[in-house]
Amino acid sequence: MPAPSPSTLTLLVLLPLITWRVYARFRRMVGRQRLSRIRPWITLVIFPVLIILLGFAAREHLDRLGWLAGGLGLGAWLGVFGLGKTRFEPTPQGLYYTPNAHLGIALSLLFVARVVYRLVEVYVIAPGMPNGLGDFARSPLTLAVFGLVAGYYISYAIGLVRWRFRVLRAKREREALKRDAESSVDSVRSETSHQVD
Repeated sequence: MPAPSPSTLTLLVLLPLITWRVYARFRRMVGRQRLSRIRPWITLVIFPVLIILLGFAAREHLDRLGWLAGGLGLGAWLGVFGLGKTRFEPTPQGLYYTPNAHLGIALSLLFVARVVYRLVEVYVIAPGMPNGLGDFARSPLTLAVFGLVAGYYISYAIGLVRWRFRVLRAKREREALKRDAESSVDSVRSETSHQVD
């Protein structure tokens, strides 16, 4: 039996980490979550970088870029749809939201299934062929599924950031009105006390 290749060993080492992250992602998608100040911004940085890298790898094939763009467009629409199905809760303890579990899980399962199929294709069906980022980007279906997931997460993160800004702006406006009302009451009291004297 031949010794496993370094890429196979790397995959075996990373598989538990990948499994744990997928499990954590599923758990987070089915319940109420506190809105992090940082997490949406991480999404808004990492996914566009990955899109640029995949687009660069597929740059010589416009049809593949079309699949990626189509997935991004559909994913962005699904993100807007998902935001409409999300329950937002501003509380004194913080900002919370409950995403639509069915939509998020379905997209994650679709992406995981496509990645698993691609890994089987690379390591089982054609193990002798060289594989790199360009080979990952050669499949239009993989690009479309990645675009779908990336478009969803980007538009969803934009929606979360916008909601957070709206809530914080409304809170500042309420506090300013309260201060104005209190100062008005104080000035009326001081005028009344001067008239009594």
